[in-house]
Amino acid sequence: MRLWLLVAALAALQGCALTVSDPRALRPIDSFVQSAADARVWIEPGYEAYGARVAAALPAAIARVEAAHYLPFARPPRVHVCGSEDCFRRHVMTPKLSAAVVPDNRLILSPKLDGREQHRLPTLLAHELAHLHLGQRIGHYHSTLPVWFHEGWASLTADGGGADYATDARVFEAIREGKRVNLLARDAPDKRHRAAASRLGIFEFYRQSMLLVGWLKAQDEARFRQLALAIQDNTDFEIAFWNIYGQAPADRLAGFYDGVLRDNQPIQAAPAKP
Repeated sequence: MRLWLLVAALAALQGCALTVSDPRALRPIDSFVQSAADARVWIEPGYEAYGARVAAALPAAIARVEAAHYLPFARPPRVHVCGSEDCFRRHVMTPKLSAAVVPDNRLILSPKLDGREQHRLPTLLAHELAHLHLGQRIGHYHSTLPVWFHEGWASLTADGGGADYATDARVFEAIREGKRVNLLARDAPDKRHRAAASRLGIFEFYRQSMLLVGWLKAQDEARFRQLALAIQDNTDFEIAFWNIYGQAPADRLAGFYDGVLRDNQPIQAAPAKP
């Protein structure tokens, strides 16, 4: 019991892409009804207005993800809309989140996006769809893809969604304090290097990761596209990066950090559109 509580507490500190699914989420989801507006949206009964907002936002979010990933979804995405906290808790182990893609590749939205965080719905929906898109092709949060790239790419795709509680200015300040994303760490199936490994808060980690991925894309989109397609073909990230750039990620991205230290401000995330 103590071990489970420790795991839950640690998971609650993480962002969406680090979500740990409760085993209960593996059972069939049969308590949702299909949206009349969009068959890809499934709604907790009684929260049809929330579901309608999701259905209205879904086409643009899907288009954004497919453009940013250079590929269509492998299968039509399905979005589950929880209007109550009880619903979200039943399917997600870390209910403090606003949205999650759980390990069985189910996208579940929290009631927070129908409440105080309504304004975040379009961007967080795109962020989670980016995870789902990748999960359909290589599996749920594959260990051969580092967390920083996973989250940075999703946040870039979503125009900052998921990294919206940190600013570029705060990221640059952290970098000048020596707090950088650890680009040398290699993940393993049982060990993922999250924000704490870089001495960063969750949102600072997401934001810095987004700027790193955006810088790669802005420097040479043709090669970034090659990298994106190789990753989606299940090529190990390090191998794909070396094949395309002829350098290790840390060496290539030293240019980003040098620019920050020189106060070179045109280091902005590239737009998600190709």
